[in-house]
Amino acid sequence: MVVPSPTPIRSKKTKAVGIPTIDLYLNRSMLSELIVKASEEFGFFKVVNHGISKEIIARMEEESAEFFEKAAAEKQRAGPASPFGYGCKNIGRNGDMGELEYLLLHTDPLSISERSTHISNDPTKFCCSVNNYVHAMKELACEILDLVAEGLWVQDKCVLSRLIRDVHSDSLLRFNHYPPVKDIDDWDPSPKLYQCKNNRIGFGEHSDPQILTILRSNDVGGLQIALHDGLWVPVHPDPGEFFVFVGDALQALTNGRFLSVRHRALSNAMKPRMSMAYFGAPPLNAWISPLPELVSPQKPSLYKPFTWDEYKKAAYSLRLGDSRIDLFKIHSTHHGDKNLVMN
Repeated sequence: MVVPSPTPIRSKKTKAVGIPTIDLYLNRSMLSELIVKASEEFGFFKVVNHGISKEIIARMEEESAEFFEKAAAEKQRAGPASPFGYGCKNIGRNGDMGELEYLLLHTDPLSISERSTHISNDPTKFCCSVNNYVHAMKELACEILDLVAEGLWVQDKCVLSRLIRDVHSDSLLRFNHYPPVKDIDDWDPSPKLYQCKNNRIGFGEHSDPQILTILRSNDVGGLQIALHDGLWVPVHPDPGEFFVFVGDALQALTNGRFLSVRHRALSNAMKPRMSMAYFGAPPLNAWISPLPELVSPQKPSLYKPFTWDEYKKAAYSLRLGDSRIDLFKIHSTHHGDKNLVMN
């Protein structure tokens, strides 16, 4: 099997670009059109007027802050992350490192309840905050996916959201805490994988494997996304709103019409950065393949069908920055693309 290396991204260059902002108060036809456009051009957008209460957000932020303020020995009771639980610096199993500590949870209420006793001094309060936040994120993700289906003129408008609403959904919730960096002057912003001075990469370049990610952070910057031409775009933090990322699974489901956005987080602030990411995913046994409406003789299927379980295993066997979705591309000789997978 031959897999392409990650496309090199231009070193030390960033670009000031307006991130698409989508007001969910707009009428549905306009909304669906704007979401599709942003997903095609950026694989990323911000949503405002999302209707999620400030109380739900504040309670979740308070719980995560309380956890990361604990002594190291206390936090380690919730780890090591394998994959769920508390982790520090090590990202995954393949040698990826970052200047962060994190808490990864499965969104299944039973799993949250079982882990909460090692996370919080008040497990009931923690569970309540997490479950309320997860419910809000799931509803927002499903609303966005229904709008995507409408904008793509897919006959079954719930075909995408149904994957996340499934009781066996493999959705996750991740809390990231990036400690402050005091000496940023000697930091080299080169995006070359794993080669930054003093390990100032908070979370290295990658795309998310799931269908959709919804991210919320505090008022400290650091998030960057990569444009299709390889330039990096800093994303200004907005604690009251949410950022939406197209994931690898949605790229496959849309037959490559949407591209999963590559992004990273930099530890480049005098204050700690906190983020909360909801990863909307299908059940492990769900099949992922391009939607029939997006396949035609002119636009044949780019990906062979795979289950979410197969994709997860393949994705986590690689390094963070590897282009994982290419593992499931269909080899096509008539296009002359030698970078596609060859069995």
